[in-house]
Amino acid sequence: MPVQSKICRGAAVLGASAVGLGFVVPQASPSAARAAASTASASPASPAFSPSTGIASCAVAGAVSFAAARRAGARSTRARSSTNARAQRVALFARGGEEDTRVCIPLEELRNTDVDKVGGKSASLGEMISQLSDVGVPVPGGFSTTAFAYKEFLDKGGINDFINNQLSDDTIYTDVNKLMEVGKAIRDKIMDTPFQQDFEAELKEQWSRVSGGDDKFTFAVRSSATAEDLPDASFAGQQETFLNVMGYEDLKQKVHLVFASLFTDRAISYRHDRGFEHEKVQLCATCQKMVRSETGSAGVMFSLDTESGFKDVVFVTAAWGLGETVVGGTVNPDEWYVFKPTLAEGKNSVVSRTMGSKLVKMIYKEGGGSEVVDTSEEEQNKWSASDEEVKALAEMAVKIEKHYGRPMDIEWARDGDDGKLYIVQARPETVASQKKVGVIEEYKMLEKGGEKVAEGRAVGKRIGSGKVNILTSIDQMAEFEKGQVLVADMTDPDWEPIMKKAGAIITNRGGRTCHAAIIARELGIPAIVGCGDATDKVKKGDAVTVSCAEGDTGYIYKGELKFEKNVQDLGDLPEIGLKIMMNVGNPETAFSFGQLPNEGIGLARLEFVINNAIGVHPKALLNYDTLDAETKGLIDERMRGYDGPKDFYIKKIAEGIATLAASVYPKRIIVRLSDFKSNEYKSLIGGEQYEPDEENPMIGFRGCGRYTDPFFEECFAMELEAVKIARGEMGLKNVEIMIPFVRTLDMAKDVNEVLEKNGLKRGEDGLKVQMMAELPSNVFLAEEFLEYFDGFSIGSNDLTQLTLGLDRDSGLVAQYFDERNPAVMKGLETLIKAAKAKGKYVGICGQGPSDHPDLAKWLMEQGIDSVSLNPDSVIPTWQFLGKK
Repeated sequence: MPVQSKICRGAAVLGASAVGLGFVVPQASPSAARAAASTASASPASPAFSPSTGIASCAVAGAVSFAAARRAGARSTRARSSTNARAQRVALFARGGEEDTRVCIPLEELRNTDVDKVGGKSASLGEMISQLSDVGVPVPGGFSTTAFAYKEFLDKGGINDFINNQLSDDTIYTDVNKLMEVGKAIRDKIMDTPFQQDFEAELKEQWSRVSGGDDKFTFAVRSSATAEDLPDASFAGQQETFLNVMGYEDLKQKVHLVFASLFTDRAISYRHDRGFEHEKVQLCATCQKMVRSETGSAGVMFSLDTESGFKDVVFVTAAWGLGETVVGGTVNPDEWYVFKPTLAEGKNSVVSRTMGSKLVKMIYKEGGGSEVVDTSEEEQNKWSASDEEVKALAEMAVKIEKHYGRPMDIEWARDGDDGKLYIVQARPETVASQKKVGVIEEYKMLEKGGEKVAEGRAVGKRIGSGKVNILTSIDQMAEFEKGQVLVADMTDPDWEPIMKKAGAIITNRGGRTCHAAIIARELGIPAIVGCGDATDKVKKGDAVTVSCAEGDTGYIYKGELKFEKNVQDLGDLPEIGLKIMMNVGNPETAFSFGQLPNEGIGLARLEFVINNAIGVHPKALLNYDTLDAETKGLIDERMRGYDGPKDFYIKKIAEGIATLAASVYPKRIIVRLSDFKSNEYKSLIGGEQYEPDEENPMIGFRGCGRYTDPFFEECFAMELEAVKIARGEMGLKNVEIMIPFVRTLDMAKDVNEVLEKNGLKRGEDGLKVQMMAELPSNVFLAEEFLEYFDGFSIGSNDLTQLTLGLDRDSGLVAQYFDERNPAVMKGLETLIKAAKAKGKYVGICGQGPSDHPDLAKWLMEQGIDSVSLNPDSVIPTWQFLGKK
């Protein structure tokens, strides 16, 4: 449901001893008098004092006093026995013994156990107001209509029989046109039936209590279903929400519309597909004071990673204005990941940032309601929340998750007037947290190098394919066939009947936390959102493959390409005689791979971060002012949100390292510093100006030779600054560094001096520096090289090609490339023995052990400390090594 926004600039805050706007003591209402015998305000679970505001529940107290006075006047001779009977009835009700007949209840009186009375949303809001406000989780107040009121409305209005008759035809669940007809007929019947008088009276009393009778006071009116926000079904976006609701008559109409929205086409279909009986679901209306985020920002956050289920991060999204644009998928929001362990330590815990386009925002419309307008260029190029705000939100998310004892889906808003952050909804996360423990599902593209048609933000980790069907309106629902790839500008929960038939989903707009994305995850359908131009790039009838299995970025490929699905049941992995680490260079896949059984990351290639997250030659960034306008334009687009070229390069590398390190924390991660060859550096933006033409870049200007060369000194210094930030400010002390292609002992000595000069001295603050042993000179002088490093990480790929004198990229000699060649194995044995003799670390991170489990077994027998494998080889190799 959408994040809402608040107006009422001059609203007074009610203190413990004062009554102000928003909390007015009402006269006793009819339903309050009727409920006096079973009032929950006297229940131990519902204290009459709201910790969030320091406000006594005056409305309830007034209602009780009024009802008690009536009873005292009518039955004065039985006052004592009446009081005792009432106390017994209250106690009985507190144990669930009697039905609560109130038609409206203040949010501050509700608890999470009241879902059957007021629905999931209202119950959760009441729980947070009463239980979490004292620990720094601010939630706006209000009231909720009740399930009792809804049932009474349907019963007295004669609507129930009509609904049951309309829904008795099972063909509506396969015929979308019939579904639309039935849904409209039910909604019209509900809207044509007036509310009962006592309900209207109480609704007005509650409106007056919260608004102080001010017709300009604004509410958000949202649905709260009794089968909503459950741990295994979110009901995200299934019913209606109304923002900037002003005045009693407007609020009454919106409550009526909310009641009718239990029978939207999408809601009928959603309940049926998930096995919920329509007659057992009641709908309540949450009427909540708005947070004025139309002049601020708002968004959604999850207390885990929605794509991988990794539980040690908070995933935060934001955009300008009311949060409906984020929730509804009409905007591509900014995104952040916050690492919980370092957040708890007070460190700079934002490990990843991605700026969205934020092309539109939702604001108040004069006279009520809302409208979508374009954002300014400044807003598009600026973060919609600061890092400090993101960390504050993450702290709230952690507190909410701890209180509920499960991963949560949370909506928030920042008030543009007071600048404060508010939580406006929290519900259980329903997809990633429900994945089966010990079972890993993996999709993998088998055909590489396919033509990329478009790309966007990946939802889920699956792959799908089929023929494209481009829809511009929900009215085209009947034209969509099962298995087609749905392509649209955007989708919302109204499209759920189509989405469940799709082989994959592609949209121009939307982020990974919008309702459509949540539903796609629940349905298990791969979706790519926020492509920008997908409806222009693909044509109706085209065959495409939609891959969400390559990280946070999803790719649409031309044609139906081959892919595979593997499901691995980990079972009980055997004890083995070495540590299994992983080769992971892509931060976008780190949280998924980090959940495999592992002892850390043995090889994190920094060039992957530089190539994908930055894509610009470091010299071009250092010499930005001298570049031509075209090159500057390319760089400007990439570094939006960062304080200049140097800041962009350093922080992007630091974020990449931090994300990788967080995925296995506190286990070690060995980061290999950049090892681009000159031809690879040349392919980066601006690289043509700075790189030489080499006959054989593989054995040319690379690795350690660059680090100690004056030409590259300033570039390398930025790289090292990023490592310092990750280890220092961000608190990720599990980061170690690896130096590649160290040709000579002089290079080993020089690179240590460069490291120390830049504040990374080996041994200080627990820093370990490994050498990538990959050259014959490293083998011949193994003991001498170890004087300069904490150990060896053997690069068996380069060691094999240089030992055998072949080019591994040449198909003419590829048949000779084998890490199991006796000469190569002799070198491996020498390196292991040298490290063991000096009591230093030795591991291997080449391709060989991933391809050849028998080589991994031989290495284990030689006493190697760790084998670093490609993630898809971890489980098979582990199981192979554990065989008796």
